[in-house]
Amino acid sequence: MKRYCLMLDLKDDPERIAEYEAIHKNVWPGILESIRNSNIIDMQLYRTGTRMSMILEVNDQFSFEELAAKDAANPLVQEWEAFMWSFQQPLPHAKPGEKWVLAEKIFGLL
Repeated sequence: MKRYCLMLDLKDDPERIAEYEAIHKNVWPGILESIRNSNIIDMQLYRTGTRMSMILEVNDQFSFEELAAKDAANPLVQEWEAFMWSFQQPLPHAKPGEKWVLAEKIFGLL
């Protein structure tokens, strides 16, 4: 099993941030199914201020490239991503078109 941490920012609007959090208490069932069918074992979101962190625990078959291809071919995922992007914004150092940026692990206790 592998673990990844990805980050992005939310738009600095407390009402929109509250809405974003409320939506994530009732994620669309088709999105949950898509996540579960992508070799993702667990996904967690954390927020401080406008900074978001996503922790992914994945099995050995997981691939970011395969995930991107599956997501691009899934109209529901594309609708969800467009909706989520209305709340989100890229990190200042993100590449053009990049949403969630993979964080570099710099320490591990184990």
